[in-house]
Amino acid sequence: MPADLHLHTRCSDGTYTPAELAGRAQELGLATIALTDHDTMEGCAETAAACAAAGVDFIPGTELTAETGGKEVHILGYFLDIAHAELLAELRAAQAVRQERIHEMVRRLNERGLALSAQAVFNLADCRSPGRPHVARALVEGGFVRDLDQAFEKYLKKDRPAWVPKKKLSVARAIALIHAAGGVAVMAHPALNHDDGLVARVAALGLDGLECQHPKHNAEAVGKYRRLAGELGLVATGGSDCHGRSKNRPTMGTVLLDDAQVTALRAARDRRHRGAPASGLAVMQA
Repeated sequence: MPADLHLHTRCSDGTYTPAELAGRAQELGLATIALTDHDTMEGCAETAAACAAAGVDFIPGTELTAETGGKEVHILGYFLDIAHAELLAELRAAQAVRQERIHEMVRRLNERGLALSAQAVFNLADCRSPGRPHVARALVEGGFVRDLDQAFEKYLKKDRPAWVPKKKLSVARAIALIHAAGGVAVMAHPALNHDDGLVARVAALGLDGLECQHPKHNAEAVGKYRRLAGELGLVATGGSDCHGRSKNRPTMGTVLLDDAQVTALRAARDRRHRGAPASGLAVMQA
């Protein structure tokens, strides 16, 4: 039975609501999905309820924005206790940084004569974890650009006028937080880091898995990262990184895991936390 373990909702920069995500999973015949919104677990409870109604197994998660050696690295956390106080506190801090970043991006756009307000972005985002895609959508809705691609290319990509760097957790801290919350830590889309040596360095910090299957990984890359995962003792995972209808290219269901891969990830969770008391949503969905 197929699974997709990298999905986003409106609680970060996706377009699906939690109910729509669960409904789409049911339509696609998925057995298991994980919610991995950026720097938030805001949608996990609602998605869990929607998945239960749809007959889909649910894994609560998040995607933490981290860095090591000056490189941005995204760390996926799975099987998380969504009531874990320390993780929630860190997520609130990350969300505050994201919100301030929106203000700064809008300020830079205003300096270039674009009469966009930060409140318009926040109203469109309607979540605690806004990001550049929300600014891009607001630019499109305001008639400042023709589409999302132009918004990023003209204003929001790195080294463009409104690009603002993010303050990030250290990778070690991100992994430690995920483990403290009862979860397992997986390095997301390694090909996007353009530094395969980074995988071993991050693995040495306590990583549990590597996202080998991803829409940006061709067949050669998938094979390479599966071999690397085996060499480093990491679980080979994957997912569609679906952001809903963003750019009119929904990817959910295009990258699928099989039962064995999901079972291996659960086994990694059990090894990591053998003997630890279970709590929260992670227990309900174990």
